[in-house]
Amino acid sequence: MAFRIDETDRKILAELQRDAARPLEEIAKAVGSSKTPVWNRIRKLKEAGVIGAQVALVDPEALGFEACFFVLIRTAEHEAEWQRKFLKALRERPEVQEAHRLAGDIDYILKVRVANARAYDAFYQALISEVKIHNVTALLSMEEIKSTVALPL
Repeated sequence: MAFRIDETDRKILAELQRDAARPLEEIAKAVGSSKTPVWNRIRKLKEAGVIGAQVALVDPEALGFEACFFVLIRTAEHEAEWQRKFLKALRERPEVQEAHRLAGDIDYILKVRVANARAYDAFYQALISEVKIHNVTALLSMEEIKSTVALPL
């Protein structure tokens, strides 16, 4: 059964999605409550698994990761052993920021963040040396227009 949240929980979650590093006093003020009830609600949301890890969002370009590729993968392999090897290869590569299994003509889509095209090619060569892939299409993102991890509460 899903954890039930009310309007106050939604406000707290919205504030945390904006900036979870803000002091509790600021979050409480923004939602119209005091610190202790807000802290208790945050604790319950964490215990229920509604709130996961709290991390710092780092600017990839500031660290030299200037190229973002969306990689479309088609495979002719669908056996459990192939999938195990493929998923292991993806999990072991820090360049892969996201990986999704899709319905339709494309089997998987990856979001890969690297320094440049040469770094992408090294990633690609390593991946295909480990796992047999039928077809790979890489799309270079020219401009990031919107990126968020916030849910529409």
